[in-house]
Amino acid sequence: MFGDMMGMMGKLKETQQKVEATKKRLETVTLEEKSNDNLISVTITANRQIKKISIDDSLLEDKEQLEDYLIMTLNKAIQNATNVNEAELAAVAKEGMPNIPGMDSLFK
Repeated sequence: MFGDMMGMMGKLKETQQKVEATKKRLETVTLEEKSNDNLISVTITANRQIKKISIDDSLLEDKEQLEDYLIMTLNKAIQNATNVNEAELAAVAKEGMPNIPGMDSLFK
């Protein structure tokens, strides 16, 4: 029994290291989100760090419209990055979890 516990602890430590490595890798994964009419483009990492925002000159004339575009596009970019981040980390965590009855339903 004690050997099983040590094995599980080792596997959990290995999984933790894989999660940290995945988080570091996600810093280099970039996603691009554009407004529906391509007037704004946002580049964001899967760790939700904004790297670049491109704004079409036509939006510079209307501050309120620009703000609306930024909010919509940034929210979409953050949501997409969050989805990628969570999926990647969940896959690594699920892979490294010991086989405990009932726990598999938590990662579906």
